[in-house]
Amino acid sequence: MNFHAVIVAGGSGSRAGPGGAKQWRDLAGKPVLRWSAEALLAAGATSLVVVIPEDARALADQALAGLPRWTTAPGGATRADSVQSGLHALKAGADEIVLVHDAARPFVAKHHLAALLDALAGADGAVPALPVADTLKRAETGDGPTVTVPRAGLWRAQTPQAFRLGALLDAYARWPADAEPTDDAAVMEAAGGRVALSAGDPMLMKLTYPEDFAMADRLAGAARTTRIGMGYDAHRWGPGASVWLCGVEIPHDHTLVGHSDADAGLHALTDALLGTLGEGDIGDHFPPTDPQWRGAPSDIFLKHAAQLIAERGGRVLNVDLTLICERPKIKPHRQAMRERLAELLGVELAQVSVKATTTEGMGYTGREEGLAAQAVAMVELPV
Repeated sequence: MNFHAVIVAGGSGSRAGPGGAKQWRDLAGKPVLRWSAEALLAAGATSLVVVIPEDARALADQALAGLPRWTTAPGGATRADSVQSGLHALKAGADEIVLVHDAARPFVAKHHLAALLDALAGADGAVPALPVADTLKRAETGDGPTVTVPRAGLWRAQTPQAFRLGALLDAYARWPADAEPTDDAAVMEAAGGRVALSAGDPMLMKLTYPEDFAMADRLAGAARTTRIGMGYDAHRWGPGASVWLCGVEIPHDHTLVGHSDADAGLHALTDALLGTLGEGDIGDHFPPTDPQWRGAPSDIFLKHAAQLIAERGGRVLNVDLTLICERPKIKPHRQAMRERLAELLGVELAQVSVKATTTEGMGYTGREEGLAAQAVAMVELPV
């Protein structure tokens, strides 16, 4: 899917109760904003503009750390102003597709976007929508008399909403300055554009009131899955004065021999992370026949695997790595290894385990012909 995206995250969320603006609040372990950003990027967004309050750049950096292809734009006094700020910040052509999404709808998924883009093919705009199922009542006051409103033909519009960039900008240019549209589709409709409906989803709920967050926390578990990957690597010992293990250089009377820096720990962990995605092994991404990887630091490989996980909207839950060798002794360097792995993966130290064992003189590691490493990784990914 080829599209650009704007996430509107400039509101104060005053109706959501105490706890700060809702786009920065925690939802199942990560900020509300990150859920949508991860999903849009994982679906292939060419670029992403996040519209935020002018004083919230640090919050955005923290919420979106590690994600690619995003930038920010300043929010305006109204949602319409914020949307236009985001649209103008896009580096895209007039005929390119842009999706406008509310940060407060965290559970957007790839199948929502596919249906939306299909609907846009024959229209000027497309909106995911649900038919109104409940009986509608109108009351002038909270405790006053009510009138039943016919619900036939009524739909609940959701986001993201899809348009071609130039057409949406032109529609906004015609919108009356003294009026506030309820969504971007209304702007396109007022300009004479045809807006098509795609299949909405109750999962595209908007977080508005305090009770919405309790429901979202329950739904978040159903919207994610856990994957486990395993990696194994071994290298032969050769002449040298130091060895790289888990991103840490250790003085030693031998070194490991390989096309790159032969860091078996990082290689095994890279394969474990790739395994969680079903993305083959390290050789598929960094072929040993390619001269550009000769002597390369293996942290490049690990960061690549972690980036693939982030781009798919995932996060590393924990990693567990075991080094198998008689020498060098690993325990004096284990803490430095854990710290380096946590830094490379962007996780907390408690999520990283490094262990070592010997084979009591048995086999090629016991005879000190080589060193082996095995790793297990657990990640969380969108369903």
